[in-house]
Amino acid sequence: MARLVSLYLPRWPTDRLRRQWQHDKTASAPPPETPLVLKGMDGRRRVVTAADHAAHAAGLRVGMPLTKAQALVENLAVYNADPDGDRDALERLAGWALQTYSPVVAADPPDGLILDITGAAHLHGGEPALLEGMIRRLADKGIEACAAIADTWGAAHALSRFGARFGARPVVIIPPGNSAQAVRNLPVAALRVPYSLVQSLSVLGFDAIGELIAQPRAPLVHRFGRELGRRLDQISGHLAEPIDPVDLPDVTEVKQVFFEPIGAPETLARYTAKLTQQLCDALEARGEGARQLDLHFIRVDGRIEAIRIGTAKPVRDTARLTRLLCDKIETVDPGFGIEGMRLIATLAEPLIMTQTSSQEAAGPDLAGLVDTLSNRIGGERVYRLSAVESDVPERSVRRSPALSAVRSGWPVHWPRPVRLFRRPEPVETLAVLPDHPPKVLTWRGVRHRVLAADGPERIFGEWWKHDSETWAVRDYFRVELDTGERLWVFRSGDGEDGATGSHKWFLHGMFA
Repeated sequence: MARLVSLYLPRWPTDRLRRQWQHDKTASAPPPETPLVLKGMDGRRRVVTAADHAAHAAGLRVGMPLTKAQALVENLAVYNADPDGDRDALERLAGWALQTYSPVVAADPPDGLILDITGAAHLHGGEPALLEGMIRRLADKGIEACAAIADTWGAAHALSRFGARFGARPVVIIPPGNSAQAVRNLPVAALRVPYSLVQSLSVLGFDAIGELIAQPRAPLVHRFGRELGRRLDQISGHLAEPIDPVDLPDVTEVKQVFFEPIGAPETLARYTAKLTQQLCDALEARGEGARQLDLHFIRVDGRIEAIRIGTAKPVRDTARLTRLLCDKIETVDPGFGIEGMRLIATLAEPLIMTQTSSQEAAGPDLAGLVDTLSNRIGGERVYRLSAVESDVPERSVRRSPALSAVRSGWPVHWPRPVRLFRRPEPVETLAVLPDHPPKVLTWRGVRHRVLAADGPERIFGEWWKHDSETWAVRDYFRVELDTGERLWVFRSGDGEDGATGSHKWFLHGMFA
């Protein structure tokens, strides 16, 4: 079942204008707290076409006469609308989302995007993590956003604008198969029909989508036209709504069109290999290697089934790229047949060839293994640890790309556990203060005797980073339990002065 994301940008024109002012230091921009609106023409009237958050809080709305808005808000900042610039910027934002989140992304003018994340959400930590990360990154860029996930474009579009927008959180996720039920209580305006049609339906007492769905379809279509029936079928999932993906500028791509639809997995794999060879030849002519490939399968019903692979470094190896793509063909639903294929290098980098010698001992090439694991379980789950200059254990390592160079600087004067917990777990102990290790340790409700211990290793807080660590102290011990486990525990504080810590005990890691 398809999973679609509708990203709604309620303040897109004003957010874009403020971002332009941030980049253009010479622009005379009003203060951020000043209400801002954009003006445009509606026939012969000057109206508000966009309002920022401060203007909206002051009671200004899109479509309001400009003279009324200026009368209601003193010192209102008014600028000309730029619909063509907004549309072009929305296309560029769609290109960013395509390279970052989904192989199928399209602009949803005038203030949104639509993303097909079918089979791709797990690469970003799941659907909630994908939406939260997307909204957070947009907020960092100064763009306000709401988002919804549903089975159809119409349902996702409606929920992002009339569900997430007025909810406690800017995110709505509808479980698969429940989209039609989730939109029943939404207003008729969420159907993407003309405003005049919404008014006509309101006169007859139709205020919610569910009320229209419950009516016989023929009288509705006869009176209000086919557009209403089409939108009802699309939002319910009875009628497909193909997505026309945004085209990235200056990318390498190859296509294949079939006279007869295909659908057998082995046939799809054979043409995948042919397209990969053609793409690698095109990349070689440009001196580049692929970092991310999107393979689109265009079905006869207009729907696009897409798979995406990524590589840890630029690659132009046909066999390797073909293998990564074919590993995901089983996720493709050909429907009634595939009538075209399109392979795009959405990310490519210069590929610099290096000379090797048979007399030099070359290390193992882990790039193929890293690529296979990253495309199966997600790139964020494949990494290596590198050292950081810090005595505080949880700050002494950080995640680095899996193929990054190993940095020296690991502590050698004291051994460290092979497994360090993300957060230290509290334990109960019996110990003689201030310098003796625990004799008995209770962890997760199980009581253990300590057979041997070594320590303490005293670690001081980093007072130059956090004021709360000015007097902080930890005393670490390596202990061996009666069950054979070797743990790394510490006492918060020096055992004497209460200002150095709570004197509670914690388990921070386990040795092999």
